[in-house]
Order: sequence, then C-alpha cells, then structure tokens
Amino acid sequence: MSKHLGGIAALAGLLVSLWLVWHSNPGTVLGLMRAAGAGLVLAAVAHVLPMLANARDWQTLIRDANRPSLAGMLRLVWIRESVNCMLPVARIGGEVVSFRMLKKRGVRPATAAASLVADVQLTLISQLLFTMIGIGVLVGHAQSGAWRLAGDLAWGVVALAPILMLFALVQHASPFERLMRLLNRVTSGQLAALVGPSAQIDQSIKLIWRQRGVVLRYVFFWQTLQCLATALEIWLALHFLGAHVSFLEAVVIESLVQAISSAAFFVPGGLGVQEGGFIVIGGALGLDPSTCLALAGARRLRDLLIYIPGLFAWQVAESSGMLARLTGALRSFLSANRQTRAGDSQSRAPAESIKAADRDCAPPFRSPNR
Repeated sequence: MSKHLGGIAALAGLLVSLWLVWHSNPGTVLGLMRAAGAGLVLAAVAHVLPMLANARDWQTLIRDANRPSLAGMLRLVWIRESVNCMLPVARIGGEVVSFRMLKKRGVRPATAAASLVADVQLTLISQLLFTMIGIGVLVGHAQSGAWRLAGDLAWGVVALAPILMLFALVQHASPFERLMRLLNRVTSGQLAALVGPSAQIDQSIKLIWRQRGVVLRYVFFWQTLQCLATALEIWLALHFLGAHVSFLEAVVIESLVQAISSAAFFVPGGLGVQEGGFIVIGGALGLDPSTCLALAGARRLRDLLIYIPGLFAWQVAESSGMLARLTGALRSFLSANRQTRAGDSQSRAPAESIKAADRDCAPPFRSPNR
C-alpha cells in the first residue's frame, strides 16, 4: 500500500485541481493564460535565476578538492528539483540522485551526504523565516479574511518551529553513527562496515555548521536572493496575466505557497495543494480565483518547460555513467586479452628455441645398411 501512496496522492491532487478549475470557470482561466501568451514562458524561464542562487549556496557547503563548478552544481540542482517535483518520491528522491551524481564526480561520500543534509536543514530554516515575514505582511493587509488566514499560518509556524530546531540540533549528537550502531546491534554485526562511514558523515555535518560565515551567508544572503528570484517569477506571471501587484505581495505569495506545498511533501508536485494555496493566499491579497488558478497554471507550465527536460537530463547522466563503466570494462577486457596473448607468445618462443637447439646438436642420422 505504501508503495502506491505517491500515485494515489497524485491522482487525488489532480482531481482536486480539476475540480477547482471547473468550479472557477475554466474558460476564464484558459482565456487569461492565452492572453498572457509568451509572457508566461518568460516567467517560467526566469526560474533559472533561483536555481542559480541555489547552486551557489549549495556549492559553498561542499569542501572537497573535486567540488563541481557552478555550472555543474546548476545541473545538479536542475535534476534534483525535477525529480522531487515530478516524481512520487516524497521530495527526497532528488537528494538520493544528487548524492549518486556527486560521487560520480569524485566528491567523497561523507562530504556529499553532509552537504545535502545541511542544505535541507538550512533551506527549512530559511523557509521558516520567510514564512514568518509573509505572515507579518499578510497581517498588515487590509483585505477581509487575511487576519484569520494569518492566524492559522502562524499556528502552523509555531508547531513547526520546535521540530525544525530539534532537527538542526540533533545533528550535533552524531545521529547517523548512533542509528547505524543500533542497527548493527539489531542485525548481530552485519552492518559493522557502515558504522565508520556514518561517523564520517556526522563529522562532516559538524564541520559545515562550524563555518559560521558560510552558514550565515547561506541563510541571509543566498536564500534571500533565491526567494526574491522566485518571487520575480510570480510577479512576472501576474503582470502578464493582467493582475498588477507589488513585488512585496509577490514575495508573500511565494513564501506562503511554498510553505503550504512543503507541508504536503508527500503529494507529487503539490498537485491540488499548490492550486488551493494560490487561491487562499491570492484571495487574501485581493486576487480573484480565476487569476489565482491562472497563476497556478503558469507554475505548472514552468514545471513542464524546466522539469520535464530535467528528467531527460537525469536519464542521460545515468546512461552516460553506465556507458562509461561498460567502456572501461571493455577496455580492461581487451587489455587483459592482449597481455594474455603476449604471454602465450613469449612462452612459446623459448620452447621453439630449445627445439631448434636440439635439432642442431643431434648427430646426423645414418642408415644401418651403409
């Protein structure tokens, strides 16, 4: 049952999305998107900017001689987001894929795993901060219903904050090593070889958190830049949809919808949840439901234009790695075959020399009749 939970959640979310569009006059929603035209494509392509900021802040967490370049990190972010947003992987499959790709690039496994764990931790902390800012702006908004919505979101933040703080603090207690030692005892020593690597991951995470300058720049500069760049997508899409909102309101929409979508991480792509979030948050800011759903449609267009090619890029990366392994194995086989042949020829040469010498030294054969 758990294996099909993602598919069930995706189907339920799709049905909710279709119901919301149908309930809000689908002709109006499609008309708004058609009128926006290429402007929505421009808003979708603008997603490269927050991806670039994410690539840079993640790169600062990797302390390794084989750390990928900024272009390589951008490719990793692209594939990670594509897997997390388009596949039923509870938003952790992208991290697994990224870990494998970092190892292929020569990054040490402990360093790669620690960078991913720290990246998730710091992103959640930053998201919490931006959610609180969004709630504060929403409270100051004059639209009716904004107070009640802000209160509900605030209670969610209050409930989530201790969990995030515990998640951040527990990393200093060597959780990976402790968990692996426990599993090793349960399996009667079958996992003893994994205890050492787990301790290395814990140590690498601690080293990242000790770099306070890196952590502070990540949270207050790179994550801020990423949030503003993502809000630019919202602002551009609303502009082309004919809804004139301030950039600050776009930041509020992005931060709060992102928080709602993250809470529903088990729903692939936030289907249904994201559309509902746009209606609720946008309605509190004075946007009509049709415009909110057209904005949600613009976000889905971004997913198609950015993330579908990202899935193909992932498959190409996996196939190229497999091709490289097959090529290496073939070269090793051919090299071993040539060495074997050379050894055989060398071993035959002395034998033939001995036979030739025996023929030269043997007395000439004389017939007994002579």
